[in-house]
Amino acid sequence: MKYVTLTTEGPVSLVTLNRPERLNAIGLQLLQDLHEALVAAQGDPRTRVIVLTGAGRAFCAGDDLKEFAQQSASSASVADTCDRIQQITRDIMFGPKLVIGAVHGFAVGGGFEWVLNCDMVVVADNLVAFFPEMALGHFVTGGVTHLLPQALGHQRAMELIVLGERLSGSALHQLGLVNRVVAADAVLATALQLATEVASRSRLATSQLKKLLTTQLSSQLTGALEQERQAAMACFADKDTAQRIAEFARKKL
Repeated sequence: MKYVTLTTEGPVSLVTLNRPERLNAIGLQLLQDLHEALVAAQGDPRTRVIVLTGAGRAFCAGDDLKEFAQQSASSASVADTCDRIQQITRDIMFGPKLVIGAVHGFAVGGGFEWVLNCDMVVVADNLVAFFPEMALGHFVTGGVTHLLPQALGHQRAMELIVLGERLSGSALHQLGLVNRVVAADAVLATALQLATEVASRSRLATSQLKKLLTTQLSSQLTGALEQERQAAMACFADKDTAQRIAEFARKKL
């Protein structure tokens, strides 16, 4: 079963996280399916814009903690998990086509990171976004240690990551992290309309703009990704992380 679907209509490809029974939580199969879908959309000559969304009640609830034991079983599995997570950031940010997020419900942890990786974002007024990593003993990825301080400044970025403050769609808009806030039932339609408008712009000019912006960022962003990878691997292997996740699981029962 595929956990991500890809459909293309005209110049717009729609990539949908499709694991609604787990709120599109991030597991190894979802990561593989998402990578394949994004690579296909980025390489499709018909596609000029990609819209990334989630099926069901949430965009993405973050890492699937039920897979933690599998992910942390060995140094090789830890490295593989971290590489797969960060590959999605590269697929979104370093591909030639603009990616527009259509985000509702929850965008947690890695899901929030993917929102920040998008070129433009439409969010629902019911959105809740936050980073739970520091409470669980995990570490942020997706280049957010570079992207958030650049957007918000050191202290505010530190606060959001360390304290895991829950942010609404309107709060994200006030911070300048998203472009539109609409009713939940209008998110996808609004994102598709925005994508159609973007697709009407010059293909060459928009691809050059994205290439220029990511090239300007790439040395620092690439460095941040590698440092995050190392930190995430260390956190995955830490006994305290396993204890925190076990305690979180007990509270959920």
